[in-house]
Amino acid sequence: MGKLDGKIALVTGGTSGIGGSSALLFAQEGADVIVVGRNAEKGKAKEQEIRKLGYKATFFHCDVTKKADIKLLQEQVEKQYGMLDILFNNAGQLITGSLEEITDDQWDRSYEVNLKSMLHMCQAFIAMLQKSHGVILNNTSINGLHNYIKGRRSYMYATSKAAAIQFTRYLAKNYAPDVRVNALCPGMTVTNLFTNRDFSRFSDVNLLGRMAKPEEIAKVALFLVSDDASFVTGSIIVADGGETIK
Repeated sequence: MGKLDGKIALVTGGTSGIGGSSALLFAQEGADVIVVGRNAEKGKAKEQEIRKLGYKATFFHCDVTKKADIKLLQEQVEKQYGMLDILFNNAGQLITGSLEEITDDQWDRSYEVNLKSMLHMCQAFIAMLQKSHGVILNNTSINGLHNYIKGRRSYMYATSKAAAIQFTRYLAKNYAPDVRVNALCPGMTVTNLFTNRDFSRFSDVNLLGRMAKPEEIAKVALFLVSDDASFVTGSIIVADGGETIK
């Protein structure tokens, strides 16, 4: 038996990185996975990858920065599944810049993807999650918890992730005991968020001397959305290789 047998799980940004690894792992653990993303080609490829392994997955195209897309997504999920047990708000974007470089468009885009999308997704699906006594997991970042020497250009990313952590806490307060809500704070992880793929510059950033693999973070996500974490809500779970205490 899998940890998520019989569950319907939705993963935003589910085509690659932490989201892609989580979608696959959730499916392997028995969930019927809804893979959500903007890139239809990547989304269909992830759907087929999971199905070819004998698991359940369906890709739905959705730009989570657009309320109309989210409304349509909710209607599709309601029609096809009639329920939702797990919402993993994983979609995110890393835009960096010095104070002098930051534009209003960059700032707004960071907050639209990293924070406002969570708001609109939760608004759209909270009733379904209350009905199923489900789980919300928000993928935030240790950048929302602390500052560090290599993050001098992370104004937009760090502040949007800090706000997402507080958003998570308020959701947990207001929807307990019907819905569990937690935040996952990964450290440096090998994903396509980075435009500079020379990851050797991060070799000294944590106690383990390396970046996380997406599948390592996915295993933490699995714990938090499963019944193994049935007494965990309102928590900020750090998975950073000891970076925050280095």
